[in-house]
Amino acid sequence: MGPVPPVMVALADEPPVAVELPALSPGKLLRRRMLHHKGFVIGLAIMAALAIVALFAPVIAGHDPFDQDLAHRLMPPAWVQGGSAQHLLGTDHLGRDYLSRLLYGARISLAIGLGAASIGCVIGVTLGVCAGYFGGRVDQLVSYILTCQLALPGLLLAMALVFFIGPSLLVVICVIGLLHWTYYLVVTRAATLQIRRLDFVAAAEAMGESRLQIIVHEVLPNLLNQVIVIFTLEIGVAVLSEAALSFLGVGVQPPIPSWGLMIAEGKDAMFFRPWLVVLPGAAIFLLVMAANLLGDGLRDVTAPESRN
Repeated sequence: MGPVPPVMVALADEPPVAVELPALSPGKLLRRRMLHHKGFVIGLAIMAALAIVALFAPVIAGHDPFDQDLAHRLMPPAWVQGGSAQHLLGTDHLGRDYLSRLLYGARISLAIGLGAASIGCVIGVTLGVCAGYFGGRVDQLVSYILTCQLALPGLLLAMALVFFIGPSLLVVICVIGLLHWTYYLVVTRAATLQIRRLDFVAAAEAMGESRLQIIVHEVLPNLLNQVIVIFTLEIGVAVLSEAALSFLGVGVQPPIPSWGLMIAEGKDAMFFRPWLVVLPGAAIFLLVMAANLLGDGLRDVTAPESRN
């Protein structure tokens, strides 16, 4: 074989050229992480399905959830012997269509979850940011309030408050929200302590911005991811708290179709007609699981470096 041409040798000796791929924007990178996170996708799909069911319950439900038909009380689901296609999931002890009550119950559970989580968010974030930013006596006072709150039995206190005020949907939402703000406080306080030491906060102070402006424009935007994650998790906590209160008789009162109340009404016949407890229990399980998957997924996709 003859000698290798010089041009080919020169080309062979050249170092490989690095090809730079176009960088993804933060928004596209976040969406890609979300789409590739199975837990987030599953949780979002279940939560969206429950929201659609709650929104279009009057269209989907074939019966009024309050209509009673004692002649057809305690009918089994359609796939069980003695069931009827007119009542796919059977009827309760008053002859009310169980499917319709489950669909309308999604409205109650989502309203309680979102409402209570929002109230807790306002209280916890406000206290946490004030404690972390101002420090000193403000931090000591907030820490004392947090210690008192953690020392109280939450369920017993909620039962007492609802009993003395009077059970209703609005009271249940407010009581649960007033008792579930500690996670917001702990997380936002710790994050605010770190943010207040950063350069952009010092620059805002040097430019003469007031403390309120710094909190609103500099601190709160950097807490948004953590607050959203806690908010989704607190939805599930609020739903379970409402179910416990309704099961004990101090939550949502009949004839409102609450999933916890449906379990309480069907517990006496659960050994002979288990669907009266299994169906609303499964609905609560789906909602809480979706909220937890959504919260865990948001935590992973917004802060992937914190994953174990």
